[in-house]
Amino acid sequence: GEPVFFQHFDEAFFPTLKVLHKYPYILAPVKIDRGAIRFVLAGAQIMCPGLTSKGGELPPAEDALAAGTSVAVFAEGKEHAVAVGVTKLSTEEMRKANKGVGVETTTYLGDDLWNIKTL
Repeated sequence: GEPVFFQHFDEAFFPTLKVLHKYPYILAPVKIDRGAIRFVLAGAQIMCPGLTSKGGELPPAEDALAAGTSVAVFAEGKEHAVAVGVTKLSTEEMRKANKGVGVETTTYLGDDLWNIKTL
C-alpha cells in the first residue's frame, strides 16, 4: 500500500524518497551545499552553483552524468537524500557554466508524494 515508484505523465519512472532512503544507491548521487537546502525543500529547481560550490558535489569527470539522467540529491551534512531529480545539463557542463538550472526537481522531502501514507 506504500508508493514505491511514480511517473509524471509520459516521463520515466522514479523511485519515491522513502524507497531511496532504504536503497540509497539505485540512482546516481549528487550533493547540494547547505545554502541550497532550504530552497530545495521548498520545491525549487537545483541551480549549478549549489552543486559546484564548496559543500556541493558532482561525480568526477570519468563518471560524468549526461543530461537527462535521474539523480538522487543529497545535502551537505545529511545522511539521506532530500530530493529526486533529472539533470538538465551534463555534470561537465554544470562545472563549466556554473549558472542556471542543473537539476530539475521531481520530488522532495515534505511534498505531497512524501506525505502519502498508503494508496
